[in-house]
Amino acid sequence: MKIHEYQGKEILRQFNVPVPNGIPAHSVDEAVEAAKKLGGPVWVIKAQIHAGGRGKGGGVKVAKSLDEVKTHASQIMGMQLKTHQTGPEGQKVRRLLVEDGADIKKEYYVGLLTDRATQSVVVMASSEGGMDIEEVAASTPEKIIKVFVNPLVGLTDADAAKLAQGICVPEASQAQAKAVLQSLYKVYIDTDASLVEINPLILEGNGGIKALDAKFNFDPNALFRHPEIVAYRDLDEEDPAEIEASKFDLAYISLDGNIGCLVNGAGLAMATMDTIKLFGGEPANFLDVGGGASAEKVTEAFKIMLKNKDVKAILVNIFGGIMKCDVIADGVITACKAVNLNVPLVVRMKGTNEVLGKKMLAESGLPIISADTMAEAATKAVAAVK
Repeated sequence: MKIHEYQGKEILRQFNVPVPNGIPAHSVDEAVEAAKKLGGPVWVIKAQIHAGGRGKGGGVKVAKSLDEVKTHASQIMGMQLKTHQTGPEGQKVRRLLVEDGADIKKEYYVGLLTDRATQSVVVMASSEGGMDIEEVAASTPEKIIKVFVNPLVGLTDADAAKLAQGICVPEASQAQAKAVLQSLYKVYIDTDASLVEINPLILEGNGGIKALDAKFNFDPNALFRHPEIVAYRDLDEEDPAEIEASKFDLAYISLDGNIGCLVNGAGLAMATMDTIKLFGGEPANFLDVGGGASAEKVTEAFKIMLKNKDVKAILVNIFGGIMKCDVIADGVITACKAVNLNVPLVVRMKGTNEVLGKKMLAESGLPIISADTMAEAATKAVAAVK
């Protein structure tokens, strides 16, 4: 789960991480009122979408008068903001953040995420703030300092000092920089985040350290512990199909291909998509119906897949372990009739009650293309699309 920048800064304030004064706005008039409350004389108008690169896309503007605040807010609010993270279709801006201007002397980068290889949190910092960290990693990797934190100890003073010194924070500001870094680690742990990224973390003209931006991702498996974070969820920023799928406990992610996939089990779903690509096709989605799919659940899965107009065929790949093949067959038959399926359907099933499931499909009277192996299923699905 992702949240907006202004929401991330609300969390940072709770952990005593310095951030600029700012007020969110849902309209141009609210943006002007926010600027009046902040007092100026310089304001920054920021588009609030779940994507980076907003400045390069025209979603961040500096205003030096209330008239400029109104002009910039009018330009940004409602725009289809395109960045390297939104894709070519962009994302509509529905919220703004109006913030005090900052006296920026130097920009740094700080990011925290879980490193599964070492089973610890890695804190990355760089003197090249304000840039895409991927670009820094590719061109000047030596400018990224990493500390792997012992989860039983936390980010120690020595760890924080290594990071602050490594990115050349002036000596007079290092004490605050270390405190901010340790607070960011506490934020990460206490909120069950999967990513905390501050880009840039700035050194102000007066020597102060401040988080000028805030990007948060949270582990969805831990959200039951954080209703206050769930309350930040903005459904306008999420794929409607994925939202609909979550209502039926379906794991669904939209992709760019034209072969819909319905599979039981995440590992088998990944293998199915790989097999489709191996035989020259492109999967339109990841869809795991889980181990206890009912006919209703399968029907809803078909409906969600078919809302994607790019889907030209569907591949159902089932291994009957906990999930019995005859139950899936019943679900497939019910779904086909309920949605008036008009694209080719390839079904491959193996395991418990496999013979009965195949018999049900064969006797259904529906134009279902049967397959025995994953290779055969993928080949037939690709051929059906062509």
